[in-house]
Amino acid sequence: MIRNFCNKLGLAWWAKIETETPISTYWYGPFITKRSLKSNLYSFIDELSDEGSINIKHNIVRCKKNEPLTIF
Repeated sequence: MIRNFCNKLGLAWWAKIETETPISTYWYGPFITKRSLKSNLYSFIDELSDEGSINIKHNIVRCKKNEPLTIF
């Protein structure tokens, strides 16, 4: 898959999403383009909010990311 190949090269786009309650870090991706990440990001953030997460912050980064994608 192209996304996995881009991730292995460190060219994939990811969103690092941190929540205060519960204290968690989520990695959302990989995406080939920053635009595609941005167009999908807010639905993921809305899901977290609907599940009760509070004080949600995010950063968009271009990097190589492996498991784990969620850290509590």
